[in-house]
Amino acid sequence: MSSKKTGIRAQQADDTRARILTAATQVFAEDGFSGGRIEKISRRARSNDRMIYYYFTSKEQLFIRVLEQVYAEFNQAESAQRFDLSSPLSALDQLVGFVWGYYGQHPEFVSLLNTENLHQGCHARQIENITRLSGEALGNLAPIIRAGQASGQFRQDVNTTHTYLLIASLCYFYHSNLHTLTAFLGQDLAGRPAQDGWLEYIKDQVRRGLLA
Repeated sequence: MSSKKTGIRAQQADDTRARILTAATQVFAEDGFSGGRIEKISRRARSNDRMIYYYFTSKEQLFIRVLEQVYAEFNQAESAQRFDLSSPLSALDQLVGFVWGYYGQHPEFVSLLNTENLHQGCHARQIENITRLSGEALGNLAPIIRAGQASGQFRQDVNTTHTYLLIASLCYFYHSNLHTLTAFLGQDLAGRPAQDGWLEYIKDQVRRGLLA
């Protein structure tokens, strides 16, 4: 009976932490790190301030955990992709489409990255395994480039990091500046035709950067 109660308490603690992280992700994405209030996170998590400090010690540590989680979720989703390396160009298009789609489907990820860049990456640098996470992201692209080089389709002097930055920037910028660009250009950049057209443009530009 004692071990059963212990198991129930452990599960309740896990559920509480998970609710707090989910609520914190939403609040920080909406209000930024500076504007995100512990009280608002508590209410949304159906918890209380004391439990947040108990599990995460501080608002800063909670934000770091949120960043770590959204990075990890992105990597997990990307790692679940299966690329046909016998067709490097198709695999490259698939990877570009995944990154583009993920940003669009997870606006909280884009918002949190915007917030962290305002703080000059000071929280991201405190994530213990941040370099492992970035290594995994590059590790998904590297085999595609090697396959294209082996088949003679891609240049031999391709820089994997530069290619990753090209993909990330072309996908990220559109989503992170969607509303201001829509107002500035007077075009419906949130509409499907505009977004589909931009995705095809990204694929074309990335191919041009790699083709021999």
